[in-house]
Amino acid sequence: MKVLVADKFEKSGIEGLKAAGCEVVYEPDLKDAALAEAIGRTLADVLVVRSTQVTEAMFDAGHLDLVVRAGAGFNTIDVKAASKRGIYVSNCPGKNSVAVAELAFGMILAMDRRIPDNAAELRAGKWNKKEYSKARGIQGRTLGLLGFGNIGQEMAKRAQAFGMNLVIWSEIGVTIDRDGIPIDLPILVRFRPASGSLIEPIIQVAQTPAEVAEKCDILSVHLAANALTKGIINSDVLGRLKPGSYFLNTARAEVVDYKALEQVVKEKNIRVALDVYPGEPAGGSADFDFPMVKLPGVYGTHHIGASTDQAQEAIAAETVRIIRTYKEKGIVPNVVNLASHSPASHSLIVRHLDKPGVLACIFAKLRDQGINAQETENTIFEGAHAAVVRINLDRGPSKELLDAIRKACPDILDIHLMELGARV
Repeated sequence: MKVLVADKFEKSGIEGLKAAGCEVVYEPDLKDAALAEAIGRTLADVLVVRSTQVTEAMFDAGHLDLVVRAGAGFNTIDVKAASKRGIYVSNCPGKNSVAVAELAFGMILAMDRRIPDNAAELRAGKWNKKEYSKARGIQGRTLGLLGFGNIGQEMAKRAQAFGMNLVIWSEIGVTIDRDGIPIDLPILVRFRPASGSLIEPIIQVAQTPAEVAEKCDILSVHLAANALTKGIINSDVLGRLKPGSYFLNTARAEVVDYKALEQVVKEKNIRVALDVYPGEPAGGSADFDFPMVKLPGVYGTHHIGASTDQAQEAIAAETVRIIRTYKEKGIVPNVVNLASHSPASHSLIVRHLDKPGVLACIFAKLRDQGINAQETENTIFEGAHAAVVRINLDRGPSKELLDAIRKACPDILDIHLMELGARV
């Protein structure tokens, strides 16, 4: 199996792929036409990328079987085009969650204590303790989380360790227990410093992003970019923030209306920390002018949320696991572009002798009647004498066709048709 790695990738990952028996072509600066050319030139089976765009033309340039996004999001890959061609797209969810949460909490503290401004004035030879002694502190304040996946949950754990309360909303919903507590979040009981008595953090699950904005002191975005979330953090949501609130986005630029954000910065004295931007450069270094980061109280980093050694090593290991599993078992972990449910209406279940030609006979009869087999699974019993094949079909065959299959395939032991779980 040949693997083309078209972005910077950990040495441990390269070595892991080679140890798995893969031929690795490492060209970390490929993009656009050069990447399409390399896909055709190398005839790679697997493509590994990080932030590089993968377009429809690239799928047509060679014969890729699998594209692995060495990271969590996959919005830089034309998933629809891959699906039309039967090309797997896989990612590495959860492997950079801690790294992003660590950066986000660093941003929260930086906003509250104005650490970048402190450092800049000190480097400029100015001592201004009177001004920079002003800080609110975050203990007892409410952190609003938009998105409660892997990163959101890591944020919640750290928030509780800082003695914060939580209000949560997720586009896919949040599962809660009888007390209204998210089941994915263990409650960390904390002590009231003065008395030593126990207090529990307040954890709320909101129904809308606007409700989160109304109830929180700090709003942190951890949403994937998709059709549902594009522009979801709009003027209505941002306008609900209290004056002097904090806002941070370490997720995707597409989910936030940045013009509306700039307006509330100016009108409501909102402090902001950003790690993602509309139109940000794709490469590692470039000129980039984003006026909002020049406003007072706005801090920015260079889309580095996942860029810790720990996160990159974990992502490399997961990428190797995905490719090794595909190479050895024909199964792709973490696939993002399979149908969420089978479009088939019927399942044909055939118990048969494990002999050549049985499945070919069945498929030939189905083809003659214009019935499409959409999914197939053939299970072999111990000793390899018999097997059961399940064939999911786009429509049910007639009784006459089932009889014809029985007669044409003498090695069939039993055959029956199931519709919506009911035996016909």
